[in-house]
Amino acid sequence: MAKHQQAQGSRASLPHYGLFLVLFVGVTWIFHSFLLPRIVEYFFVSQFKPATGKPLVNFRGVYATPSTEGEKYGGMEVRREYINREYIFDFTPKARTEKEHGYTKAASEWLVKAPKLGEDPIILEPFGFLILSLDIGFLIAVLLTLLLPPSIGLLSAKVEEAIEETKAKVRIQTGFSEEVIEVLVMQDEDLVKLDWDTLRHVFAYVWERTMPEEETAAAHRQPSFEELFTPETDPVRFRKEILDNRIREHFSDFVAREIVDTRAAQLWRRNRLRIGKALRLYMSHHFAEKYSNAVTGLAYGGAALLIIAIGIRGLKFIPATRPTLILFAIFLEFSMLTLLAFTLFYTEAEERVDKMLKKMEDAARGQLETLEQQSRDIHRLAQALEGGTTELIRKRVEQAITEYLTSDDAVKRMVAEEISRKILIGIREAVEEGRTNEERS
Repeated sequence: MAKHQQAQGSRASLPHYGLFLVLFVGVTWIFHSFLLPRIVEYFFVSQFKPATGKPLVNFRGVYATPSTEGEKYGGMEVRREYINREYIFDFTPKARTEKEHGYTKAASEWLVKAPKLGEDPIILEPFGFLILSLDIGFLIAVLLTLLLPPSIGLLSAKVEEAIEETKAKVRIQTGFSEEVIEVLVMQDEDLVKLDWDTLRHVFAYVWERTMPEEETAAAHRQPSFEELFTPETDPVRFRKEILDNRIREHFSDFVAREIVDTRAAQLWRRNRLRIGKALRLYMSHHFAEKYSNAVTGLAYGGAALLIIAIGIRGLKFIPATRPTLILFAIFLEFSMLTLLAFTLFYTEAEERVDKMLKKMEDAARGQLETLEQQSRDIHRLAQALEGGTTELIRKRVEQAITEYLTSDDAVKRMVAEEISRKILIGIREAVEEGRTNEERS
């Protein structure tokens, strides 16, 4: 009951989403306003700065090649007479005019001018990098809420839900009780603390439930559970090397992976820094199962937008000096493809067709062998009945009924007579059916 209440308390609610939204918007704004301009600036300056000649001079955030007298004005506000306008890298949120500064740009624009980029300056808008900022904000919000307790962290609550959901799925798929599931997904250090009688009861139950038919038929030749699991046996090793493999063989690889991934997610509960374990469980057994088609659709939608943007650019409707829309489409498709790749990475691989056919063939062969054995048993019975055993059976039945008829109870006598009549009729019908089948064959 306590575990159930704890799981209910960890469910994602409005406060969880509110905190996640605050973190998401806050990190996105900080990155987009303060970090992104410096990152983009560093990229363009490092890639397109002059290799020879005069080095760039910093005019309060504007990097440009100075004029003859411009070097001594470094650190001051940029002016027309201070630069020679061959190299200009302006990522400041200030408007510039040709008359005063030597080039023109709006306060919401960035300007890059270098010989490698052509004669005209390139105008960039921060809007083109908005998707990248949203990606960073979303990633940081996910990681932070995964480290927070489930009572306030959205992703922590989602992982807790995924753990309980996966346990429920394993219970449905295997028919195991909740007690058995808890022991199967329990951490190693907790498992060794359980008393031997409890372990023996649970392990023996799983052993019997996963007993293959061929092992049951040849039980006298295989080691029994009592021989393998003794008080000296390491329960962690026994669970990992024997029970997990038996579950994998009896049910499927997917069920075994659900148990192993749930067991690994318990490490995250103890140490929030083990986010890889939590993400694997959540992505493999929840997100990928429910949203894989949606992610694929988003990836195709981003590709369609990118194709449209490139087509418009090819028609010259987007000038080469203003590639903001192209950058926006590229970052959008990059984000969608990254999400798709991340989802596919954690998607459980489908079982190979040849392996599935082999399992079906083995199952059909086992059923066929069972039917053949039953047919042989029926044939032997028919032969026995034809060989004179009928009279022996009739005498045995009459003797048993005669002994029973010594009772003075009339009701019992009538029941005994009816039983005798039914048995004899059944024997005659079996003999006649056996003869008919023999004649047909």
